[in-house]
Amino acid sequence: MDFTLLLIIIFLALVFDYINGFHDAANSIATIVATKVLTPFQAVLWAALFNFLAYWVFGFGVADTVAKTAHTSSIDLTVILAGVIAAIIWNLITWWKGIPSSSSHTLIGGFAGAAIAHGFRDVTDPEHAGFKIVNWLKDAKEGELLPSGVVIVILFIVFAPLLGMIISYFISLWLMYSSKKNVWPKVLTVVLMLLALWFFVSVLKFDVEPKKALFHNKFWYFISEPSNIKWFLVAIIFYSLAIFNLVFSSFSTAKAERVLKRMQLLSSAAFSLGHGGNDSQKVMGIIAAAVAVYIKSNPNIDMSAGWLDLNVVLPSEKDGVKIDGVMPEWIPLTCYTVIALGTLSGGWKIVKTMGSKITKVTAFEGVVAESAGALTLFSTEHFKIPVSTTHTITGSIIGVGVTKRVSAVRWGVTVKLLWAWILTIPVSAVLAALVYYLLKIFI
Repeated sequence: MDFTLLLIIIFLALVFDYINGFHDAANSIATIVATKVLTPFQAVLWAALFNFLAYWVFGFGVADTVAKTAHTSSIDLTVILAGVIAAIIWNLITWWKGIPSSSSHTLIGGFAGAAIAHGFRDVTDPEHAGFKIVNWLKDAKEGELLPSGVVIVILFIVFAPLLGMIISYFISLWLMYSSKKNVWPKVLTVVLMLLALWFFVSVLKFDVEPKKALFHNKFWYFISEPSNIKWFLVAIIFYSLAIFNLVFSSFSTAKAERVLKRMQLLSSAAFSLGHGGNDSQKVMGIIAAAVAVYIKSNPNIDMSAGWLDLNVVLPSEKDGVKIDGVMPEWIPLTCYTVIALGTLSGGWKIVKTMGSKITKVTAFEGVVAESAGALTLFSTEHFKIPVSTTHTITGSIIGVGVTKRVSAVRWGVTVKLLWAWILTIPVSAVLAALVYYLLKIFI
């Protein structure tokens, strides 16, 4: 029975991944469609491609955070099943209504809500009973800059769009300042380029040893190191903007528009990459949590036997020594493939909200919003924080709209979106608790 439940959870998690793809397709393509750089069909192909390519760029930090939403030692598979079902239901409702809610927070809320229901119903251990079954806040470990837990995820409901808004606001000012025909904007840009170079040199991993036969050469292993690829992409985004700024003042309005439209292909690709890396990991985390719970109930079973290799090991620590996590290759490959297929299915109701209802979007706004969104996603993934790509790109679009004038943002639409964001976690949690109690009648 447990193994059947495990397979059902994996299947439904992948269904959620697919729904996440078409639910959040608008995040990646709304601005590029609104500016008519690509047709809707071309845009979803473009976004889906980079959703999938994220497989080679990102690790499993976000997956680990999601997997540890609740104490896996104190929950059962019904908890995870209820959480996934509730997340699917809420995602479909918000998609049907055209509301760009957060798939990430839906999943976290569902998982936490079902766990709390279980904590009050079946857990007698006072250390993990009731609300204590959820990992609300954990101190940062050595090498980590931020604490983890559901509280941090909730805080980033505000921080992620705020960060996207701030970055897009300053990129907008930077671009507008660079359009002036004097030397000081160029001096500022050169100084920023030098500071960025110092930063990238400090974060790139130069001391690497080839671990794969394919890369006997240290240089190629350095180039292919996933964490390095991520920083290379950030560098490409930044230096593309910087080079454009250096020559912006010499362009006519028409030529600047043409160049910005070409740059939007890059910014949209970067955001789609961040979307794939951020959102697919959440499904991996749910699968990892389900396997951990199953192994707890069946400690002697060999999870690597047969075609369904489920030898998943969550990162942990024993006697002060860190134990690396293990994720069979088929799991991330399947998750990235499914979210890409979901993106191909589109999500046109939400595209309309994101691409036109918040503020009028031109190629200038598109490049700025997508670049800011991508930089935000890459940063939060670096800190292993699962954030909402929906919140991030919305905040970025608002930020670029504010630089024109505050009234350029349709605040009535924005307030409605904010309410949807605030309600997503509690509504998903309550829904998951109800589903959990219903499932317990039959399981």
